[in-house]
Amino acid sequence: MAGVEQAERPGSADGSGAAPGYRPRATLPMAAEFRRQASRRRTQLALGFMVLLPLIILIAFQFESGGDDDNGGGEFASLVEFATANGLNFTLFTLFVSASFLLVVVVALFCGDTVASEASWGSLRYLLAIPVPRSRLLAVKLVVALAYSALALLLLAGTALLIGTLRYGWGPLQSAVAAEIPAGEGVLRLLGILGYLAVVLLVVAGLAFLLSVVTDAALGAVGGAVLLWILSSILDQITALGVLRDFLPTHYSSAWLGLLSTPVQTDDIVRGCISAISYATIFWGLAFWRFTRKDVVS
Repeated sequence: MAGVEQAERPGSADGSGAAPGYRPRATLPMAAEFRRQASRRRTQLALGFMVLLPLIILIAFQFESGGDDDNGGGEFASLVEFATANGLNFTLFTLFVSASFLLVVVVALFCGDTVASEASWGSLRYLLAIPVPRSRLLAVKLVVALAYSALALLLLAGTALLIGTLRYGWGPLQSAVAAEIPAGEGVLRLLGILGYLAVVLLVVAGLAFLLSVVTDAALGAVGGAVLLWILSSILDQITALGVLRDFLPTHYSSAWLGLLSTPVQTDDIVRGCISAISYATIFWGLAFWRFTRKDVVS
């Protein structure tokens, strides 16, 4: 009899103790989180700068004096030399100068600010009190952060290709490490470069997201991810580390240059993808493990 009375109590008809009609999957809709993040000033500024940067580079090229032919040597010199050849080369140059730092900061901003900012504002506990299951809250915020990171990358490349083509015209992709690549194939190689950069930046996304869960300071999560990425880049330059450098998350960050060679060099690209996905998976796993056991008081 007591069991029957317990079953008939409101909110426990299914034995789970949940309120009638409560569906965890219906809490914190993805579209609502997209709108919330789109309304934030940091999102608007970050995406706006992705559009503005190619314009700044284009204007800088208009003031080129032509009296200094030394651009420092290496890949940078060759890409600068061909940057104004056509829209494809202008896009390639824009990605090259952005990949090592700017894109790292933008991805760290989107992924490192997402949870820590809610904690610093004191709204995180109210989201959990709706109640939103912790795993769903993290999953929604991670997907939205990754989506905005991908959008930033596409905006940068798309704007550079558009204004570069309007200013310098359309033509084959050129570089110092390969013969001219026909425009159609050049577009495919640029898409491959974008895809590889997106995979490599998953490491930054995972690290920033983990720090966002660990700390309540958004600036600490974003800055910590960027600083650790820079530290890894510095260590990667120390040849005395030998084979240990292969395990650094930044070791294969420039492997996309193999897509510019003839024939295409994919060995390091494959290794870089495996390394990035492995690191990102570990960081995201730790983030979910930590947050589901964290005492949220802010």
